[in-house]
Amino acid sequence: MAIAAKETSDSKSRYGFYGRLRREFPSQVIVDITEVCNLACIHCPHNEFKNSRYYNASHLDPELNARMVDEVKEHGKGITQYIRYASNGESLLHPHWYEMIRYAAHNSGVMVTLTTNGTLLNEKRTQMLLDSGVHLIDISIDAFTAETYAKVRIKGDLSVTRTNVLRLINWVKESGLKTKVVVSFVEQPINLHEREDFEAFWKDQGADYVVIRRLHSCSGAKTTLAAMRRSHNQGKKRRPCLYPWERIVLNARGELSFCPSDWVHGSVIEDYRNTTIRECWQGSFYKELRQAHLSGNFSKHRFCRDCPDWEATRWPWEGRSYADMIEEFKGGE
Repeated sequence: MAIAAKETSDSKSRYGFYGRLRREFPSQVIVDITEVCNLACIHCPHNEFKNSRYYNASHLDPELNARMVDEVKEHGKGITQYIRYASNGESLLHPHWYEMIRYAAHNSGVMVTLTTNGTLLNEKRTQMLLDSGVHLIDISIDAFTAETYAKVRIKGDLSVTRTNVLRLINWVKESGLKTKVVVSFVEQPINLHEREDFEAFWKDQGADYVVIRRLHSCSGAKTTLAAMRRSHNQGKKRRPCLYPWERIVLNARGELSFCPSDWVHGSVIEDYRNTTIRECWQGSFYKELRQAHLSGNFSKHRFCRDCPDWEATRWPWEGRSYADMIEEFKGGE
């Protein structure tokens, strides 16, 4: 069940810290351990990203990953819902992904999740992933038929991905592990007609949840989508984005940032080597950023000012979100 907050005309009751959104420490820590990816999905900016000046095929230093885990253990107990390995690359392409995820699962004291495209989950990696102790595996698939998959997830093969995920589901069941397996689908014009078949198939195959995601422009990185969203937003009163109250990102370069869909390093706050998550979360930058969102004055925050996706984030009082799914899984343990 979604966390509820009384909706009033007072913005402080709707936009701010309450419920799972905590002032002391972020409720979500997003970890982008690599910039490298093996696909070129049409809704993702990675293909443009890897040909831009912002890309250098970075892999997160495992020592910074361990530092993040230790900090979550110290300051995130009872506050942080989960550490989520996801974002601008395919996590399983990091040469030390297993050790990093295993360290998080065994030492953070919070739920640890991995988002992957599933193409690399052969028998060996699947066994390693389950052995790591990761609590939830989220596979992005986005299509029901091979034809649509080939158009959406370019360079991918649905027969390979589907075989990998079905094996994962079966192994979890056979082993009696509590690992949750989730599959996801980003709605877009090219696959919308397959949504119902996708949901029905994966529910029947035993996936713990089927996530349907809304299409967004990745903070403007997908320019055609960004133009459509700006047109859609015309005349609407802008409201604050949820992210500054909910999450922090540790990117593959070892920097802390405030937006998980940043492909131009426009949301970078500070190098993690020179600060802590706690200091950053409670510090002046985040305070000013939150105030900018509350006031609508983005004169000092150009990245947020130019983002057309502000309407796509969902506050707890607005309905069900990924965070609610996580809470339900944790409550059922």
